[in-house]
Amino acid sequence: MRKVLIGTTNPSKFQRFRALLSEYDVEFCTPEDLNITSEPKECGKTPEENAVLKARHYSQYFDSVICNDSGLYFEKLTLEDSRQPGLNIRTPGGILRLNDEEMIAYYSKLIRSLGGKVLAYYLDGIAVCRGHKIYSFMEDNPTTRSDSFYMIDRPSPKRQPGWPLDSLSLYRDSLTYFVDDESDDSEAADEEIMSDDCKKRLIHFLASSLDLQKKNIHSADTP
Repeated sequence: MRKVLIGTTNPSKFQRFRALLSEYDVEFCTPEDLNITSEPKECGKTPEENAVLKARHYSQYFDSVICNDSGLYFEKLTLEDSRQPGLNIRTPGGILRLNDEEMIAYYSKLIRSLGGKVLAYYLDGIAVCRGHKIYSFMEDNPTTRSDSFYMIDRPSPKRQPGWPLDSLSLYRDSLTYFVDDESDDSEAADEEIMSDDCKKRLIHFLASSLDLQKKNIHSADTP
């Protein structure tokens, strides 16, 4: 069994990767489990670059590492617009880091100024470090935009710790909030907006980069 450090303090991100690799023989730990208190510098220009910086940082403490960074983009805004969240989802406009409730309040107000409803998408960068070698993955813009969703200015009363914007986000087909998903799967809100093909590519990237084996792979009957 391979042991892997997920370089995040976000409980929802931890659950996401655990669910993605649930069929593989892997055991996960967090920075808290290893008493890691130092934080990586995130000065990249894309989610993929930031994920790589995080993976390099945490590779000082553990041999196999997964790191993730995301950028949020509104279709109504150009990439150059100062209101575009981009990589600064928790620190929009250079302000102090927002907690979950402050994020909901900030983005509710911003979306209200844009008409109360916007089409949004995430760019998700993933990096793996194994044996001090870095591997990275990010879908291109057209692929990611095909999995876009709505965000509105009226938050659901429900909360997903670590992913506060799920309380403002709606599935395009059902127009229901991400946090209203009744599935017991902790990754549901995140993975429901990812196409099956994208999810398969991500799982393949993670499994191959970490050299993982599926559970019970050696349990086949022998003559």
